[in-house]
Amino acid sequence: MTQIDSCRMQSGAALAWLNSIVGGRLSRHLLLLQSEPGYLLITLPSSDMGIYIESDCATFTQAHSELPCSHWDATTEGWQPALHPPIPAPGTDKIPFPLIERTEKGYVIHYDILGMIYWMLSRQEEVNRSDLDSHQRFPATASHAYKHGYLERPVVDEWFVILAQVVHRLWPRLELIEHTFSMIPSHDVDTPARYGFTSFGRLLFTMAGDVVRRHKPIEALQAPRIWAGSKEMLHSADPFNTFNWIMDVSEQNGITSAFYFICGRTLRSRDANYDVRHPAIRDLMRRIHARGHEIGLHPSYNTYQKPDSIVTEAQELLSICTEEGIVQREWGGRMHYLRWQTPITLYGWEQAGMAYDTTLSYADRPGFRCGTCHEYPAFDPVADKALQLRIRPLIAMECTVMAPRYMNLGSDEAALKKFVELKETCRSVRGNFALLWHNTMLERKQDRILYKNVLEA
Repeated sequence: MTQIDSCRMQSGAALAWLNSIVGGRLSRHLLLLQSEPGYLLITLPSSDMGIYIESDCATFTQAHSELPCSHWDATTEGWQPALHPPIPAPGTDKIPFPLIERTEKGYVIHYDILGMIYWMLSRQEEVNRSDLDSHQRFPATASHAYKHGYLERPVVDEWFVILAQVVHRLWPRLELIEHTFSMIPSHDVDTPARYGFTSFGRLLFTMAGDVVRRHKPIEALQAPRIWAGSKEMLHSADPFNTFNWIMDVSEQNGITSAFYFICGRTLRSRDANYDVRHPAIRDLMRRIHARGHEIGLHPSYNTYQKPDSIVTEAQELLSICTEEGIVQREWGGRMHYLRWQTPITLYGWEQAGMAYDTTLSYADRPGFRCGTCHEYPAFDPVADKALQLRIRPLIAMECTVMAPRYMNLGSDEAALKKFVELKETCRSVRGNFALLWHNTMLERKQDRILYKNVLEA
């Protein structure tokens, strides 16, 4: 962010937010300060040395995807990259040599790492975009990361790995934070049952589809019995009732699953056909909680631009959970259809008092929309304001990889390879592999095998 006085750094909010990011990723003892014009400084209170980082506000406060992008081979200067070189360097068309220079005062880095981190994490790129898909989502194909081939690389995390090495060389006795890899599966409960929660007329329509489109006449014959037996709890034979199986697999792998429920209806054709207060849904919530898994919010289709509606639906979820004696350490969730508008959607979660949101991935491509697989505090780049809400980046949704309308890799080895590549990338930077897998996408044996293999890889 060049000429800091003319940038949003003037208020100090962005600088304080970046300081919290640096502290959370490297060491709480480090301080991020304004230095001479054109530089930010990372230092220690007791040290007269520091890391001076060139700052380019004019580039990293732009809300479009037409920035240049260069690449840097860290190994040529004696640094060890987390992934294969070279590391993408968004925002610059030429990398100087040396990029990292030792001086009498410490180190100088001739690339605005912190500006790039601000741009990626705040989603500055997405502000007021009009190149949206049919669901009014900012698509991967319009993003800078996709256009320059680094969507499947966590560039923020890769540069933090380099920055950690610079810090260690300058202050070898400073203990840096040790991060650990984790797997975070979550499940949007859009359709908890194929045959429950519907009228008899709609049931007949579904049965006809079972015969004509799905070629499963036996399931069609079982449908009336399952429908009639779904009044108090989900029927065990319903094809979409995969919740016990999901929890079994998670527990076998020492993992906690999160299940996000729709608690409103803002567009009937896109939202859930169940009432969250239905006895069968209450029973499902109790079972999830009793087994130590998480319950969360999945705001309905048209709430992403309406913070008040997200708050209302969050209050409905918390009310039901209170009635059922469900208490959790924190509450979070994800937007329906991954609908998101920066920054307005943030405020629904913030005002509802939710701890985290895990929407931010692209529907059309998997990868690192925010440039990271580490959770971080949200920031509004329009109001220049840090929020209490934390962003938990979503790395992959199952249908993004598998469905014909997206990558079309199906349920075979090609899909497994892609999921494992993403998982291993997260492991390389000691981040979180956040995976969305719907309960409805585990109906078939081959899909269950794929899901288990992804978790166990």
